Amino acid sequence: MSDWDWSDDERARLAEFLTGHDLTRGSVTTRAIGDGHSNLTYLVEDADGRRVVVRRPPPPPTPPGAHDMLREARLVGALGATPVPVADLLATAAEGDVLDVAFYVMSFAGGPVVTTTTPAPLDTPALRRRIGDSLVDTLADLHAVDWRGAGLGDLGRPEGFNGRHLTRMGRLVADDAGAPPPTFAVVAEWLAAHVPAESGAAIVHNDFRLGNVVLSVDRPGEIEAVLDWELATIGDPLFDLGYFLASVPVTAPFNPTEELGVAMLEEGWPTRDELAARYAARTGADLSQLRWYTTLALWKLAVLYEYGRRRAVRGVGDLYYADQSLVQAFLDDAHRTAGLPLAPHPTSEHP
Repeated sequence: MSDWDWSDDERARLAEFLTGHDLTRGSVTTRAIGDGHSNLTYLVEDADGRRVVVRRPPPPPTPPGAHDMLREARLVGALGATPVPVADLLATAAEGDVLDVAFYVMSFAGGPVVTTTTPAPLDTPALRRRIGDSLVDTLADLHAVDWRGAGLGDLGRPEGFNGRHLTRMGRLVADDAGAPPPTFAVVAEWLAAHVPAESGAAIVHNDFRLGNVVLSVDRPGEIEAVLDWELATIGDPLFDLGYFLASVPVTAPFNPTEELGVAMLEEGWPTRDELAARYAARTGADLSQLRWYTTLALWKLAVLYEYGRRRAVRGVGDLYYADQSLVQAFLDDAHRTAGLPLAPHPTSEHP
């Protein structure tokens, strides 16, 4: 988790902004919530117990084009009129208006965020099954949203999404000649040789997993809100499905994303195959190429963690990413999913 925290002056300016929007009154407290390795999320509360959630980017330096808070806010606001459960967008502030960064304010979605264990009273096999089904149904609802009608037609370019996504992500870790690191090369070549035509065009969350949803308290087994929309775009919906399935743990050792969902090993949770089958039944999607999408998701996570690792060792990023074994865990799973030989490990010549 980032060690950034609000200064007294920043917290006072935030409080003034929230009071001006009639969201809180007077001084406020701030408490970090969530994983905290990308955009930062804070529960903000005043003396009367009124609570809102503030999303802001991590402290600079940040990669060019990343952490666009107003884009994320726009998407959350548009989804508020759809069946997709999201928090209510309450206010936005551009860079320099209140803080030195842009941020937005949304309603607080009460309820548990599940990662390692399912809390009572949701910890019954029947309710775990229902939560798993709700996750798939929510993903299907997201992919059914009329994104053009919602005013999000410029959010991304769905044509050629798969090949372009593969190329763009690969550039994050390529050398000056455009070649991937040796540890990435085999699976990168496999992905490039098997790029499928897009299955369709939809809003894709790009980080849809158990730990990124709030479960409902009033409606046990249902989803209260989907969180962390910073990576969302318009693209191939099967990437979202492949990513979600890649986050569902099967057997140890687990990669970092699976570790954030080990609750799904408990009795009652649907298996990967059951989740995929429900999605296909809900959407009519052809899942014959699903292995490619799941491999792409794992490779992409390896790329992002490697990019984060390089920043961390240079002293300009989150130290959480400094451990190379996190990268390797994703590469190992990508190789297994694609049916490739064991993934190579870095050498002293290619760290």
